[in-house]
Amino acid sequence: MTVQVRTLPEVEDTEALGRELAGALAAGDLVILDGPLGAGKTALTRGIAAGLGVTGRVSSPTFIIAREHAPGADGGPGLIHVDAYRLGGLGELDALDLDSDLADSVVVVEWGEGVAERLTDRHLHVKLTRAAGSDVRTAEWEWRTGGV
Repeated sequence: MTVQVRTLPEVEDTEALGRELAGALAAGDLVILDGPLGAGKTALTRGIAAGLGVTGRVSSPTFIIAREHAPGADGGPGLIHVDAYRLGGLGELDALDLDSDLADSVVVVEWGEGVAERLTDRHLHVKLTRAAGSDVRTAEWEWRTGGV
């Protein structure tokens, strides 16, 4: 698949990309976000949530591991926002029962590379980087196959 690349000078640009990506997402889709601290993973997820029209404020789920956002009034999918950084391995990921959530929601997993791919046979992989000493971010994304 073709890798798409975009420079994101402002946080609003990262959120706008998330809204754009949401237009290609449906219940059952998995999005894996990769990138260092401060790269914009949660900002991108805020944009995806806005694009899907889900309810609730989107913030980092670092300390609660997973946060569920119900579908909005338009009847679109819900959103499950996961932070896999503190997970101790595949057993803890399995305990979240994300396989069931995929039936009705889009699942976005921060720090999910190398762990969450096995949840589906196809996922959207987004790599975010941040220029040193700057707020300018770069996003690279592509649909990948393989997993389950």
